[in-house]
Amino acid sequence: MQSIYAFKQSKSEQLNQEEKFLKKSMEDMYDLFLLNLQLLVEIQNKAEKYLEIVQKKHLATAEERNPNLKFLSNLVIEKLKDSDALINELEKRKLKHWHLDDEYPAAIWDSLRTSEIYESYVQTHTNDFKEDKEFVVQFFKKIVAPTDRLYDYYEDQKLTWVDDLPIVNTSILKFLQKIKANDENLSIPSLFKNFDDEQFGKQLFQKTMLNEDEYLADVKGKTPGWDQDRYAELDRVLITMGLCEFVKFPSIPVKVTINEYLELAKEYSTPRSSIFINGVLDKLAKEYKASGKINKIGRGLM
Repeated sequence: MQSIYAFKQSKSEQLNQEEKFLKKSMEDMYDLFLLNLQLLVEIQNKAEKYLEIVQKKHLATAEERNPNLKFLSNLVIEKLKDSDALINELEKRKLKHWHLDDEYPAAIWDSLRTSEIYESYVQTHTNDFKEDKEFVVQFFKKIVAPTDRLYDYYEDQKLTWVDDLPIVNTSILKFLQKIKANDENLSIPSLFKNFDDEQFGKQLFQKTMLNEDEYLADVKGKTPGWDQDRYAELDRVLITMGLCEFVKFPSIPVKVTINEYLELAKEYSTPRSSIFINGVLDKLAKEYKASGKINKIGRGLM
């Protein structure tokens, strides 16, 4: 959606240039996923250094002299720390952000150690995998993800990361919840499931742009009271993408396509856009089915 919108705004005729940006933005999103996982490890490292320092204070309290080290042994973070897959990906992609900007994991550690989540967690001194995993999930959800300072940092690093962050954070929570105690060497999910998954974005971009005139001609007359010059450019992009999925991607159910573009409209376009887009896509879906233009493969895809 963003690539098509940017391409149209630029008035460029070089599709391949925007395709390269689209591919790079997807790779950048994966970098963000890896960085947020590594952030958990770096926060634990900051905790270790902090607890070492307070133990050596001249006027340390009894609690500071004998701090609870449970977080330093968190079984889930230890799996991340020991994961060859994560280490290799970080090295391959040269992701050294937290070594250069270590004030961010330090600031999050400060927020964590004064939180109710942490206070409850360190009521005991022993590590239990189920408890450790629940703690990390809640810690990420309630402290890491909502950190405004971290959001600003990512925005300064790469503009596309601002929009990527919600889906990346959701993916991380799902990943953390799936980690098992018997995972010997933790594997990290790849960016794409398979070759078809990898090609989907590129194909959707290409096929939408190459068939745009045809789709807009189909839309004409289906929007009484909504002249094409009146509705938002982004709505036009979303409608043409939806029509492209109807016709060019036989494995995607029509209902799934409509629901996806309604969600995008609610997130990025005008307050009335989702109602408008739903009406147009629903009307054209019925018309396309009647004319045989939609040919979905598999049961329940219509």
